[in-house]
Amino acid sequence: MRYGISFLPDATEAVKPATTYYTDAVDLSVQADQGGLHFVKMTEHYLHAYGGYCPSPIAFLSAVASRTKDIRLMTGGILPVFHHPIQLASETSMLDAISGGRAEIGFARAYMPYEFDAFKVNLDGSRERFMETVGAVVRLWQETAVTMESQVFSFDNATTLPRCTQRPHPPVWIAAVQSRQSFAWIGQEGYKLLITPGITGYSEQQELISVYRESFAECHPSETPEIAISLPVFIGQSDKDAVRRGDLYLDRYLRVWADAAKHWNSASSRDYPRYTGLGRGLNADSPASMRERGAALIGSPQRIVDGIHWLQEKLKIDAILMQIDFGAMNGMDARCSLGLFIDKVKPYLASNIKRTQSTADDHEDKIVQRDVQH
Repeated sequence: MRYGISFLPDATEAVKPATTYYTDAVDLSVQADQGGLHFVKMTEHYLHAYGGYCPSPIAFLSAVASRTKDIRLMTGGILPVFHHPIQLASETSMLDAISGGRAEIGFARAYMPYEFDAFKVNLDGSRERFMETVGAVVRLWQETAVTMESQVFSFDNATTLPRCTQRPHPPVWIAAVQSRQSFAWIGQEGYKLLITPGITGYSEQQELISVYRESFAECHPSETPEIAISLPVFIGQSDKDAVRRGDLYLDRYLRVWADAAKHWNSASSRDYPRYTGLGRGLNADSPASMRERGAALIGSPQRIVDGIHWLQEKLKIDAILMQIDFGAMNGMDARCSLGLFIDKVKPYLASNIKRTQSTADDHEDKIVQRDVQH
């Protein structure tokens, strides 16, 4: 299991000025790097408190690259439907070079109607546009003199610069939420999978993850699929303290998200058949409900350990990416929460894994000794 931090800004200037947000986010990234975490992830959104502080994950992660040494830098994700593939291939390769080969490139389909309206991109047809653009980026990373033509872009004899530092290219992650078709396609292409908790629990997620694993195994039998989940995490010295403070931030996070998603209360699209009414569903959600169904982990270090074990057992995931500053969280609270994970949670998880492995090794040794004696 690997661990990281995930940023999805949900602040306005009135609640947390942009300069303060970026200072806190970079400081948290440095803290995560020094604490031995594996990833820092930033998403892309526009025009609303929901994600609007990060129109460019690449710019943010380039700043993080200059302050860190080992942590992997993940876009989570870039929105290809709003970009040209030559731009994306070039800028992501630049991040890979700046970071010395630490880039992990995640793509997401985008789903807020007001963003599509602003960029004059139709919701209908965006799935195909997304898949074509991702495929073009991967080709441009690996090949020279690339010629491609589609309904939304075309180019001849294109060789993007810089070339990728990692060969053949940085790891590719694709975010998926509730479309069986998306989970199957991600597996077919051999990409890594990014998921987030739904508003109805994990039973459907288990089924969709199985679709991904089966599709991946069928098309890439010699490779291993990887799954990472992003979700809000807040750690306090006690369960009572963590819930008292964490629920305030979680409620703010839900309200910002619901306000952004209210556009789905009157919108519809064949490419997003289950999104109509999303804003109403989020408005009906609550911090307590999120905690109860495991969509957020809030509590003491031991509660977080138990929650991580539960997620691992339920979903068989490979990485947990903690939304560490949700609700435009005060920088001190976010740093203390992350510090408790590094000092109290991570060592326990590591020692527990070692004990489990040691027990397995002892069991195997006894079998070997028994076989030798016989």
